[in-house]
Amino acid sequence: MIRVVLPAHLRTLAQVQGEVHLDLDGLVTTAAVLDALEDRYPELRGTIRDQTTMRRRPFVRFFACEEDLSHDPPEHPLPDRVQNGEEPFIVLGAMAGG
Repeated sequence: MIRVVLPAHLRTLAQVQGEVHLDLDGLVTTAAVLDALEDRYPELRGTIRDQTTMRRRPFVRFFACEEDLSHDPPEHPLPDRVQNGEEPFIVLGAMAGG
């Protein structure tokens, strides 16, 4: 089971509270987590990544095990602690400005 933490506005859009739990088969990657998340909650399609290029949207970041995974290739395996459910995969809306 993969634990996913979404920012408040995406939890509202998906009508979920707290963490989302996903069951994945095979290699657990950022792309696989996002595919499963969008399959389960189609209203999230296009909010986290562009649906044509499949690239992360600006101001959306991915974290796990206190590491910023935002610039890792989407097919890169997630840390073992995320894969076994010890740590969540975090989708975070970044802020800009001064």
